[in-house]
Amino acid sequence: MARVTERVRLGPAALNPFTLHPYEIAGQIAMLDSVSRGRAYVGLAKGAWLDRLGIDERRPLVALREAAAIVRALLAGDDAGVAGERFSMSAGTRLAYPRFREVVPLLVGTWGRATAAWAGSVADELKVGGSANPDLVPVVREWLGNENVRIVLGAVSVVDEDGAWARERARAAVAPYLEVVAGLDPTVDHSAPPELARFCIAGTPEEVAARVEELWDAGVDRVELGTPQGRTTPAGIALICDRVLPLLGR
Repeated sequence: MARVTERVRLGPAALNPFTLHPYEIAGQIAMLDSVSRGRAYVGLAKGAWLDRLGIDERRPLVALREAAAIVRALLAGDDAGVAGERFSMSAGTRLAYPRFREVVPLLVGTWGRATAAWAGSVADELKVGGSANPDLVPVVREWLGNENVRIVLGAVSVVDEDGAWARERARAAVAPYLEVVAGLDPTVDHSAPPELARFCIAGTPEEVAARVEELWDAGVDRVELGTPQGRTTPAGIALICDRVLPLLGR
């Protein structure tokens, strides 16, 4: 993708420092930034279901802070070291990859108030994964406490000429994590079944474009149209590029 594009930003949203060491994250991002000539960003998030892997997920904000510090130090060429509770890096440690830039934009993924508040002080973007809920946007903006940090919502997306089929495909794709994300959303009525439209973007090209516009109008700076995108991922991406994007006014 880096070799065949010129303007698009490229990056993972997001990598998990509990399962991938910050040193490895920094190396991957340095390489991506180099081959894209400065178009990379790095996303960090705790994620869910770590208990199934036997991973100690206590004090996640401490881990994210230390991971971000290590990644930023390595990308900046700062080899003073980091002494943390969850992650440490000895003085003199440097990347074995070329660095194109000393600072790469940081995205933090979270549903948590405390992590969002921290992101407001260090991140360029905050992503709420698994949400397409415009009602959540002012809540997240308040948590951030910083108007300059961009808000990103990303969710399962399915676009197809048959809107009913697209919604059923999205329902199946959302099902494995719907209970988790619905339980985290403070704007949802938890006494009733969660409304599917709050947690996915699905329908005809015209319907998907209208949903993106609705989220923009609510204050979202970027909308990520996640997998599976369509009947196949290539077919879905083709419809997004050929039919959805021309309908968007920004």
